[in-house]
Amino acid sequence: MVLVALNLRPALSSVSPLLARLQADLALSPAAVGALTTVPVLCLGLFAPLAPRLSHRLGIERALSFALLLLGSALLLRAQHQLFSLFAGTILAGAAIGIGGTLLPVLVKREMPERADLLTGVYTMALCLGGALGAGLSVPLAGLLGGWAPSIAFWALPAAIALIAWRGLVAHLWPQHTADRPRERHPGLSRNALAWQVTVLMGTQSSIAYIVFGWLPVLLLQRGIGEATAGLMLGFSVLTQLVSALAAPWLGRLGRDQRPALVGLLSLAAVGFALAMLGPASLVWPAMVLLGLGLGGTFSLALTLLVLRSATPAIAGQLSGMAQGMGYCIAALGPFAVGLLLDWKVGLAGITVLVLAILAVAMASAILAGRRLQLRVDESSGEITTAPPEYCR
Repeated sequence: MVLVALNLRPALSSVSPLLARLQADLALSPAAVGALTTVPVLCLGLFAPLAPRLSHRLGIERALSFALLLLGSALLLRAQHQLFSLFAGTILAGAAIGIGGTLLPVLVKREMPERADLLTGVYTMALCLGGALGAGLSVPLAGLLGGWAPSIAFWALPAAIALIAWRGLVAHLWPQHTADRPRERHPGLSRNALAWQVTVLMGTQSSIAYIVFGWLPVLLLQRGIGEATAGLMLGFSVLTQLVSALAAPWLGRLGRDQRPALVGLLSLAAVGFALAMLGPASLVWPAMVLLGLGLGGTFSLALTLLVLRSATPAIAGQLSGMAQGMGYCIAALGPFAVGLLLDWKVGLAGITVLVLAILAVAMASAILAGRRLQLRVDESSGEITTAPPEYCR
């Protein structure tokens, strides 16, 4: 699972440090550059609901194998000096990541329900490590391999290694479907307030993360920071996410619920981004630390909530599909908005106001989603409902 998770972020983080080269080589318009950062996030949301269906038909192990195969193929397709291949590969990569990222929380709930929050922290740490490697190594790989295309294609290699390991080490059993055992799916989730609170939290915190993935090097260039250094700063910030990603589930256990940890981590992200954009140049590196700690911990806890707020693996699968499907569609609006602001020549101050506004919405939803509640099946109606606190672990 950790090896799979390592491959779910380099496809997203490895492009932004190379945007200037892509724009010059392919004569991309500002709108096309903005679309390149927005499309993969949108695809995460559009294809996430496909994951439960694939899992039902193929089994969760085969569905993850399919996602890895699609991801590796998409990265090779994207690494062509053609505009169509670039966008087609980006769309397919987003689809693969959307499917794989939706299935992992379900697998955690199924395999280790009693330690699900801590295991979520471990694979979230792997996600962050993959993102850091993609951001930090993109420019050096482009110099070593002779251009942006082989730098992007390089990330198909770890995807292939993960696929081989997943196929070789994990049993791929076909799911057993019988007439008296239909697909376990309960109605009422889309009308549940708690499910929407988790979804909005997932969407808004992801929006900030993908603004950072897609635009941070470009924004740092406006501060006069060089291309290679900007890429390293992004990689370093994502690397610091490892610490908080692993520690956040433990922090969430310290209190009665996850609200204090979520509010504290989102505050770190807000201070870090504001300092990075508007603070003194000497504080940009410390700002990367604060930003990384805040985003890594918030993402880890948001994924943990998918498990903690679900009474069964079936509900976890539904909530994961909704929160990541709708959530990533919400998240795509952030990078798109930043692209528009840059196209309109809005400065760093205006972009910072936008990011802080998104973080304020994330904090409000965190206060609601972080309460000690759980989604359960009502025995009388068969619909998903919110259980009172005394029924939660």
